Amino acid sequence: MDLNKLYFYTASILDHRKLLLGDDYKEIIIESLRHLVQKKKIKVYAFVIMPNHIHFIWELLESNGKEMPHASFMKYTAHQFQKKLRIENLDYLEVFRVNNISRDYQFWQRNALPIILFSKNVMMQKLNYIHNNPLQKHWNLAENPEDYYYSTAAYYKNGLENFDFISHIGNWF
Repeated sequence: MDLNKLYFYTASILDHRKLLLGDDYKEIIIESLRHLVQKKKIKVYAFVIMPNHIHFIWELLESNGKEMPHASFMKYTAHQFQKKLRIENLDYLEVFRVNNISRDYQFWQRNALPIILFSKNVMMQKLNYIHNNPLQKHWNLAENPEDYYYSTAAYYKNGLENFDFISHIGNWF
């Protein structure tokens, strides 16, 4: 991904396991996003945290030391997941064990998908997709997009600022 471009970004938990079902794991995602925004490494315009994947609309502003912000996000969240599972659920931690020289555990699938948002129409389509994701029949996490807490739907529909690090996308295009 390039800096200063708008992306729709999807990342999935390894083997689509529902690690993010618990709010504690969703809060790890929120904490990492907030930190990177505060350090002015990213801008987050929209997100949804689903039980086994995430979708963002974001902009990478500046590298985080030697790595890109999305790499810092993935590394930090994986480390926090491992730390939490080591304390709370060693058996579940073991399902994330990998035979890899660089790591013992892997939480994120390697095929994260960034899609550049090149027009307002494409951006709006992805924004609506993000906010309607919890309503899909196989998830059925809410009746209305704005009812699902771990999403920016309530911010865009009702102006609720549940998350203090969101930038409004309205002026992008």
